[in-house]
Amino acid sequence: MPDVSADNLGLRERKKRRTREAVRSAAFRLFERNGYANTTVEQIAQASDVSPRTFFRYFPNKAALLIPDHLMEPVVDLFLAAPAELSPFAAYRYALQRVFSGIAGHEWSDEISRQQLLYTLPEAAGALYNEYIHVITVITGALAQRLDRPVDDPQLRIAAGAMTGVMMAALHDTPMSPELLFDGLDFLDAGLPLRAAGTETRHVESTGTILR
Repeated sequence: MPDVSADNLGLRERKKRRTREAVRSAAFRLFERNGYANTTVEQIAQASDVSPRTFFRYFPNKAALLIPDHLMEPVVDLFLAAPAELSPFAAYRYALQRVFSGIAGHEWSDEISRQQLLYTLPEAAGALYNEYIHVITVITGALAQRLDRPVDDPQLRIAAGAMTGVMMAALHDTPMSPELLFDGLDFLDAGLPLRAAGTETRHVESTGTILR
């Protein structure tokens, strides 16, 4: 059996990642020039110098190109490296802030364009749903590692679902707003303190203290 070193595996993974991003970049150039509907998988494959068969090894369909799945790996790495005193929700916010701050201006414009297209295409809904389920699974594993708890602990998946739910709500039918996403995670970290309008004012008038 051949000996496959960690270095070789790392090189192979980097090459796969570069190919994946090259295909995605070529696709978005074509989408911008020709429109999404008028761009074929064959054209994308030709523009990125791969065969259609290779394209389908990286993406199950054209709509999958729109899913921003390349961000989760650095988010998880930073989540696990976040200061130990941070709650899981605050650690996730910490990770997202650092990933977003590292995205260059033109890359962020590409990301917004990708999301604007994503939410206008009915055929992308299935791919988006599958990505959310994948994100929940990834975050569940990261929570298990950070908190030293078994990965099948149902509380972890519930927490991961809540964290992903913040993202789903923040991104619903609109391009990503980091501020809205961070506000949602802060709200989650505070225990979802949702109260009827005017509750705080009434509480102040009756007790002299603000209801937090």
